[in-house]
Amino acid sequence: MKYKHALFLYPYIENHATSVMKLFPPTGLEYVAASAKDYVGKITLLDLRYEKELTNPVSLFSFIKKEIDIICVSIGWDRQFKEICDLLSCLPEDVPLIVGGYKATETTEELFKTCPPIKIIVRGEGEETIREILKGIPLKDILGISYRQDGKVVHNPNRPLPAVDTITPPDRSLRNNDYRLSVNGVNVMNLTFDSVLSARGCPYNCKFCTFSLNPLGQKRNYSARSVDSVVEELEHIDAKVILFSDDNLFADIQRAEKICDGIIEHKIKKRFVAQARLEIAKYPRLLEKMVKAGFKALLLGIESPHDRILAQLNKGFDSAMIREAFKVLNKYPIYYNGYFIYGNIGETKEEMLYISQFAKEIGIDSIATNKLRIEKFSPLRALAEKTPGYHITERGELYSDMYSHATLKKIGRTIKFSFYTPSRYVKILWKNVFVTKFFTFGEIISLSVVIPRLIAASVKREIKKGRFIDSLKRTFLSNKA
Repeated sequence: MKYKHALFLYPYIENHATSVMKLFPPTGLEYVAASAKDYVGKITLLDLRYEKELTNPVSLFSFIKKEIDIICVSIGWDRQFKEICDLLSCLPEDVPLIVGGYKATETTEELFKTCPPIKIIVRGEGEETIREILKGIPLKDILGISYRQDGKVVHNPNRPLPAVDTITPPDRSLRNNDYRLSVNGVNVMNLTFDSVLSARGCPYNCKFCTFSLNPLGQKRNYSARSVDSVVEELEHIDAKVILFSDDNLFADIQRAEKICDGIIEHKIKKRFVAQARLEIAKYPRLLEKMVKAGFKALLLGIESPHDRILAQLNKGFDSAMIREAFKVLNKYPIYYNGYFIYGNIGETKEEMLYISQFAKEIGIDSIATNKLRIEKFSPLRALAEKTPGYHITERGELYSDMYSHATLKKIGRTIKFSFYTPSRYVKILWKNVFVTKFFTFGEIISLSVVIPRLIAASVKREIKKGRFIDSLKRTFLSNKA
């Protein structure tokens, strides 16, 4: 083997007292590491969210120099981008540094300029590519990579996207830690978390979606693993809570039913969370099986309460269909979180603020809101560019002459605080304990011990950012309303 010891590094660091960003493993990086197993002598997988002693660049440099002879890093998100670049720039230049992930694919040229140690950037999905790199195939013959050569950056042609059944699932024995909810380092409720990818891609074509097209403009067509392979993987997972990280687990209804049947038949006692579309309300038999199989929560892309915006985003349904769907969904003991987008093209402040009221009207349990982004190959880009007064930053952030970044941020906070009143939190707690039974009563009791710490940490962050008084005002006004 050309390489004796490969380091697979997840470079994100979480310093908050508690963070949902620490609940789940770096699935994409774990897939690439699993694909590399037969082509390198030893693999070390490090998640810097948990490896606090190695978050210092000097400590990490020293660790690498002892025995690592190739480094593979995943950069998937905008957050902490500068900090990650600074960290990578401090790594040994004599150890090959391979970088991949969504954000790395999107910012290939910038990364090469910013981080001298980077030798290769893997663009797009990396499972096949990493094997060829480790086997020592000449770089000029490897599809889907960019690399340094004679002081220049060479970009090879894109790699076709493989069928998902050819990709090796993660090897969980490589992990150094369990994934748990913790507060100030103290484990809460003794709940462990994991994720499973049963399919890649999505058969729908929502215009806003940042995942249907990768940064290369490639459409990831829907590709699913066999039901048996999914059920077998679930059987061997120790975690109590499992997230299906598919874009939509229920894209194939018959396949979803068979997965539920397999979970029930094999008596797999887990709590499942999955992403879905509203169309799932049309299949009561599937919903009944989901409840029996242990599905406790669904993450639903609703996006907007306004028909004009829904048509612009090509969602395939209107507000009346949303209301009808929730009349069905609310009959089942499942927790529903809705995703909404604000700052859409032509959307007024009043339309944005109606999101929280609409969410209450349809009976959804919680919401998550995001500003509209326009990625490089987004079908919405042409509309945004020809609409007077709208602008797109290099990072894909959309704003307008009427609604600046700062204004949109304030609107987002107003939506959030008008929905999340104290009574809302009581309803969320009640549903998760007594309706869906996501949490046992004993787990909630253990959580109550650390709630004061959560409040204290939240207040401390607000004070540090100078927002504490504003937060109190918003909470008071939303309660009054």
